[in-house]
Amino acid sequence: MKKVVKIGGMTGEHCVRRIERALNSLDGVVVKVSLKDKRATLSLSKEVEDKVIIDAIEDAGYDVISIKKG
Repeated sequence: MKKVVKIGGMTGEHCVRRIERALNSLDGVVVKVSLKDKRATLSLSKEVEDKVIIDAIEDAGYDVISIKKG
């Protein structure tokens, strides 16, 4: 399963690394973050609730604009 998360507040590669670190720490998540597109594409090996994803991103200091299954 995949989810695509639109993220606000990213300005540079340090933001990408911070978000990747936050999301990759979640069980069952492998992520690729695009600074250009301002989004994270998550590959999930098991169900991860949107709230858990949102909390991880917000705890890292960024805003979640939307989450879509992809």
